[in-house]
Amino acid sequence: MDTNKIKLEVIGLSNSLSESGAYTLVLGNKEKDIHLPIVIGTFEAQAIAMELEKIHSHRPLTHDLMKNIMDTFGIALEEIIIEDFIEGIFYVKMMLNDGKVKHAVDARASDSVALAVKFNKPIYAVQSVIEQAGIVIEEHKAKEKEKISQRQLHEYTFEELEDFLQIAIEQEDYEKASTLRDEILLRKSRR
Repeated sequence: MDTNKIKLEVIGLSNSLSESGAYTLVLGNKEKDIHLPIVIGTFEAQAIAMELEKIHSHRPLTHDLMKNIMDTFGIALEEIIIEDFIEGIFYVKMMLNDGKVKHAVDARASDSVALAVKFNKPIYAVQSVIEQAGIVIEEHKAKEKEKISQRQLHEYTFEELEDFLQIAIEQEDYEKASTLRDEILLRKSRR
């Protein structure tokens, strides 16, 4: 595992236009101008949004229940680390401590982020994940108005896709940026 970790925070959460019932969670590091878009489900998005807005339900939801169990049994969440990105899937370890032993527990990115937000604990991604799936914003690049037409992604050149990716990032259209990033990664893997 890459040990060079970059600290991230929740930057945004929006409805997914491409998948019904899905949301795009954007993690980022403002100092490094890095965004990491992750498509997540409704329940995880709800848990994250409720915690960010400090809204509490009358009865514990799934992530509340998990936090309550961990608190009851003295299990501390220390941090989460997004440690790999393979075929469009993020692999995350939740670093737990029961007071005697530290444990690295495999978990979905969405659940891990929801718990990190609930416990107010840090979220990290290793450098290799940022390089594969992250979107780095070029601060001084001129904004272009060009948009992707109705042509299919495979009809565009690699260079055009990279230009469209930068435009999508600048327009904060993270869902489109995620789709373009995945197409670019697919093409790189075929080389």
